[in-house]
Amino acid sequence: MVPRGQDAADPADPRAVRADQRGPLNCHSYLSGYISLLLRAEPYPTSRFGSQCMQPNNIMGIENICELAARMLFSAVEWARNIPFFPDLQITDQVALLRLTWSELFVLNAAQCSMPLHVAPLLAAAGLHASPMSADRVVAFMDHIRIFQEQVEKLKALHVDSAEYSCLKAIVLFTSDACGLSDVAHVESLQEKSQCALEEYVRSQYPNQPTRFGKLLLRLPSLRTVSSSVIEQLFFVRLVGKTPIETLIRDMLLSGSSFNWPYMAIQ
Repeated sequence: MVPRGQDAADPADPRAVRADQRGPLNCHSYLSGYISLLLRAEPYPTSRFGSQCMQPNNIMGIENICELAARMLFSAVEWARNIPFFPDLQITDQVALLRLTWSELFVLNAAQCSMPLHVAPLLAAAGLHASPMSADRVVAFMDHIRIFQEQVEKLKALHVDSAEYSCLKAIVLFTSDACGLSDVAHVESLQEKSQCALEEYVRSQYPNQPTRFGKLLLRLPSLRTVSSSVIEQLFFVRLVGKTPIETLIRDMLLSGSSFNWPYMAIQ
């Protein structure tokens, strides 16, 4: 309820979200506005990831896998640049948060667009044919692929909608676990806001699923079981060679939509 003497905030107005944060976190209209801004920050609809992405049984070629992965990484960084509060953080904090969470955001994007995860082309994309691995290392690598596949499938099994994905990504992004944050308490409050928004949304949209919110939250810790170095080897070694993914993320963050891939242009 809006206190007497105040105008109701327009959820579509970014100022409504960037205003004084002393109000109650469980204000439904306020949190609905926050979610709508998280959704609006998506750089392009899921379908723009490519039609082959929406066909789980389609075995993609190596080049298509790398292009799709590039789009998903770019999407995660571009989304973060445009959501409420993140651009207001110090640039060093922005870089620290994305460097820590990029692989978790990547897994969420992979699940959201139903990315095909067939083992053979993934192993080929990792360059195993070019630099043969020992049998033990191949087995370990395939184990990491299986973990990645499991995390994506568990998210898909929950039939997470686009608003829930946006909230989950915000919860992941605003983590106080990142090293060297200038204001840990502020980042924690942003994570809490994102969690409250998700809880309010699930309660209102899925009233017959009282355990849904808990199930969604319980998926997040296991995202870290997907090795970021393996994602880098699987999807990005062909794109950027030996350039560390953290360097790539920093450059993407600083240059924004003008960023040029060493391998391809993202439109």
